[in-house]
Amino acid sequence: MITLRHSAFAFVALGLATAALSSPASAQNSSQTQLTTVTVVSPTQAPVSKFLDVNGTVQASQSVNLMARVSGELETVDFEPGSFVEKGKLLFTIEPDRYQQEVNLNRAQLKRMQSEYDRQLRMIAQNATSQTSVENYRAERDQALANTKLAEIDLSYTRITAPFDGRIGRNLVDPGNLVGYGEPTLLAVIQQLDPAYVYFNINERDLLQIREAMKSRGMTPEEEIGKAPVMLGLQNETGYPHWGTLNFVDSTVSGQTGTLQARASVQNDDRLFLPGLFVRVRIPLGPSHPGLLIPDRAIQSDQEGRYVLLVGDNDIVERQSVETGPLVNNLRSVVSGLKASDRVITEGLTNVAAGQKVAPHSRNSASQ
Repeated sequence: MITLRHSAFAFVALGLATAALSSPASAQNSSQTQLTTVTVVSPTQAPVSKFLDVNGTVQASQSVNLMARVSGELETVDFEPGSFVEKGKLLFTIEPDRYQQEVNLNRAQLKRMQSEYDRQLRMIAQNATSQTSVENYRAERDQALANTKLAEIDLSYTRITAPFDGRIGRNLVDPGNLVGYGEPTLLAVIQQLDPAYVYFNINERDLLQIREAMKSRGMTPEEEIGKAPVMLGLQNETGYPHWGTLNFVDSTVSGQTGTLQARASVQNDDRLFLPGLFVRVRIPLGPSHPGLLIPDRAIQSDQEGRYVLLVGDNDIVERQSVETGPLVNNLRSVVSGLKASDRVITEGLTNVAAGQKVAPHSRNSASQ
């Protein structure tokens, strides 16, 4: 019994000694496995241009309400609703035969009045009529002439044609309806879509920046209109693949909003820009300069502004405030706050905080 008891004590002592020897190594391994792994990149150095980014809305460069300017029955609708029509194409007719008869009657009356007036001139030369009679017939001839011209104008209104190349909406009145009685009747709307106009608002500071940029290119304020370049992108497009020109800037800054309206003209022969669409507008504000680029997902913001998380000395996470610029090739430019040697956290941001030690995993470039 004594021998077994001593053996048991020896076994327990050996176990405690083994646990004591293995404890520091286990704690060290456990500490290492608890470090959060994050992905870091160094900023990419590349030329960066300064831009003004705003949002705009597409409008037609011309829009005309096609009205019935004479009264009568709408006889024909000579277009497909929503189609593109050329200038001069016949769109509607309103009883042209009836108005042609009015023209014929007035022309016949004019011919008779002209004949009477000519006879009075011959008679006055023979002292066979009075000067008053001559003047009365001349007045009647002039009245007949005016009536004829008015009838011809009304006849021209019976055939409504496209005033320019453009897209016409649906007809708002069907054939067989009476139009133009009491007041002009709206028949349809036609819009010129090439070029298209993009309207947007800029504040006073933006306007001064644009003018400073144009001045650096040797342009006068008068030359800005029609020459200043504008980049455009639709909501489903990446970047700004379309180019236009600034062709209008309002002359007065609104006292209520502190902004003024501006307009860009863009070629639209493929009719991609339709009225009402929202457009991203970018205006270059000067030549390019060396800059730093990082993935946009690395940038965070709070009440203090925009910032990134860096891995500093001893792999400790640091917060760094930054001033950002435009996107360049899907990377965000950083105007100030970063160095090319910084290690910027791009993945694992939700699991770390400033002051925390991490296990960084590096990528070769910010574009990856």
